[in-house]
Amino acid sequence: MPEPIISVDRVSKTFGELRALDEVSLDVPKGSVLGLLGHNGAGKTTLINVLSTLLPPTSGSARIAGLDVVGDAHEVRSRIGLTGQFASVDEQLTGWDNLVLIARLLGASTRDARARADELLELFTLTDAATRPARSYSGGMRRRLDIAASLVGRPDVIFLDEPTTGLDPVSRLGMWQIVEQLVDDGTTVLLTTQYLDEADRLADSITVLSAGRVVASGTADQLKSQVGQRSITATLPAEADAAAAVRALEAAGMHPAQDAQRSSLTVPVAAARELAVVVRALDEAGVEVDDLSLGEPTLDDVYLTLAHQPAAALTGSETS
Repeated sequence: MPEPIISVDRVSKTFGELRALDEVSLDVPKGSVLGLLGHNGAGKTTLINVLSTLLPPTSGSARIAGLDVVGDAHEVRSRIGLTGQFASVDEQLTGWDNLVLIARLLGASTRDARARADELLELFTLTDAATRPARSYSGGMRRRLDIAASLVGRPDVIFLDEPTTGLDPVSRLGMWQIVEQLVDDGTTVLLTTQYLDEADRLADSITVLSAGRVVASGTADQLKSQVGQRSITATLPAEADAAAAVRALEAAGMHPAQDAQRSSLTVPVAAARELAVVVRALDEAGVEVDDLSLGEPTLDDVYLTLAHQPAAALTGSETS
């Protein structure tokens, strides 16, 4: 296995009596997206601050591209980009001037700084607004400019701390496309988000934090399989014999639950292929069905089940 570009080994961070991080460990492969989920106060932003050298860990170690975030902090900062929860560009400057200024501060020549600014403005579809002051930008435009600013130095890793908070659906979709393009170009992304659909779409793997500890990790599908179960819902015509349907499904080894008000049956199943078993059992019993649907667990189920529970309650449940 190649060395991960982000490696965190039993990192803890305390503020007086508060233990914001408690022996957090994780690895992120190059060119992938790690989604970091957890309620407010779970430790997500603290972990990003440690990885981006803004805070030293109280104990444990973390490395970015093989560099220690404490001992090699200066070199680490040259490899990363950081976008916080709020846009941090200078709103009095134009979008173009913001990017040129950052490039110059990073040591680029005037010519190279201007070329990089033009390149990023085009990438983030901000060319038409390049000469406007950033204060005139919409929320989505400011967030795009903020991420563009974090990419001026061509970082290997970018930390996105709730980048779509407060954006409208169109702007959120545009931000997702930008993240996907970054990953296609080889950038590694650590993404914190409160939006479960965002993590489901973007993240190659997901880590769930609760009270500063990792309570679950794995792909979205792996986490869903931990906390939810597929189910098949059969909607029956009003005149259908629900009792006969229940008997047929029970005879097939299933455990249907009847919702009399909705004239439907819900059957927990382990795999989608059991849909055929349900169809066959109902057909042999002569029960008509208006609709059959397969329900999958969602990341909402994962979040509600895991993110608000103490880590001790989930010992042994983590997926590697």
